[in-house]
Amino acid sequence: MTTFQASITAEAAHTIIDGAMAYGREQQMKPLVVLVLDTAGAPVAYLRSDGSPSGRFDIARGKANGALAVGVNSRRLGEMAVERPHFIDGVAGSITGPLVPVAGGVLVCDADGTVIGAVGVSGDTSDNDEAAAVAGITAAGLNAAE
Repeated sequence: MTTFQASITAEAAHTIIDGAMAYGREQQMKPLVVLVLDTAGAPVAYLRSDGSPSGRFDIARGKANGALAVGVNSRRLGEMAVERPHFIDGVAGSITGPLVPVAGGVLVCDADGTVIGAVGVSGDTSDNDEAAAVAGITAAGLNAAE
């Protein structure tokens, strides 16, 4: 079972964003949006690359929010949407905020494995979005949930 604690720090959130954005530039990704949520689903930090479409914030939020709501990364939510579409439809209709069941939403864990927040990235392919999220989490000295 996943354990949650109050919140990721603003400092860690900004480090995650910096790391994810740097990874995106190094990999020559399309413009990214990176959003970090605390365990209550409240935004802690957010950055939109120049040239990123306006809807990317909502997609990044849906990836991170869905991961927090169900307690699994958004890649797994996508698998669950195929396996049990009625479940994901029900969850999407019952949680506060959006749920986007594709890769790019990653739970952030401390050294003990406790979830302290989630990162949502949108802008490139879902796989690349997820890789950028993980790179940012790693840059902050934290762990990405499996």
